[in-house]
Amino acid sequence: MARTSADSVLSLLDQRLVAALQWDGRLTAERAAQVLGTGAATVRRRLRALGAEGTLRVVVSPVARPRAGGSAGALFLRLRVLPGKLDTIVAALAAREDIPFIDVTTAGDEIFAVARTEPGSSDPLVFRQLPATRAVTALESATILHVFRLTSEWRHQVLTAAEREALAPAPVAPAATAPGPYGIEADALEQALIDALTPDARLPAAALAARTGHPESTVRRRLAHLADQGRLVTQVLVDPHRLGLPIEAKLLLHVAPDHLAAAGQALAAHPAVHGAFATSGPSNLHAAAYFPDLAALYGFLSRDLVGLGISHVETAIVSRAVKRTPLPARPR
Repeated sequence: MARTSADSVLSLLDQRLVAALQWDGRLTAERAAQVLGTGAATVRRRLRALGAEGTLRVVVSPVARPRAGGSAGALFLRLRVLPGKLDTIVAALAAREDIPFIDVTTAGDEIFAVARTEPGSSDPLVFRQLPATRAVTALESATILHVFRLTSEWRHQVLTAAEREALAPAPVAPAATAPGPYGIEADALEQALIDALTPDARLPAAALAARTGHPESTVRRRLAHLADQGRLVTQVLVDPHRLGLPIEAKLLLHVAPDHLAAAGQALAAHPAVHGAFATSGPSNLHAAAYFPDLAALYGFLSRDLVGLGISHVETAIVSRAVKRTPLPARPR
């Protein structure tokens, strides 16, 4: 049998499994089979195959400390570099822990990145290091003021409404809004469980019990407690090309102030959009979206953005996703 190409589009069943895991990263094979109308053995076989070939990973996203206005404590960076220096600058940025996202666009000399920072700080990377680098010919930075949509909240649109409803998590317990950096403080066992699940959110309770030295029944109870309070947020990592979405566009929009909130909410609700943020700077609304082809991108620009109070749109197409570290999720 011919080996599947690393960038070939997944079968519809595999795409539906990915979408189901986006709703519940710890979904059991039995439950997935029940909702998707297939066999549990088939689900287990496909999940093993997708994991073994590196196509699919499910991780736990840290839950962000709530900030006033929903800001993310981050900067969008846009850099232009000298010809022949792109890979050098990309490698230097990728080596930094405070740079979770790096994309290279089809312009060939352009980099988009996200830098973690404290709001209002004079970040040394932006104010000193990058401007002093001769290979960098232009640098723009914009502070994220408000989050409308995070990548962890995006859902691949291959499930029916009934299937999505069956998989949607229950409302979180009121304790999730209690004081503390994550809504409520985690004790040693809960933190150990979160740490163990961060790189592999599908570790079974038996494996977690062995790692933590606690009975499996205790582990199951604590996992349910974390989930009920919205502190166990999973994210599916999969190349969008494998989902039939090879076009990723970065959108920099100018929106009238009285339309900003409504435009951001409309973008967040759009099935193609996996990131939407109000920002400082002339482009006060940034978005990122996946599309199956350029015709779909054109339709989005010419039809879906109409009536949102947008006066200017700049579109950049991503040619290479260099670094994609899961960003902190919002408490559910």
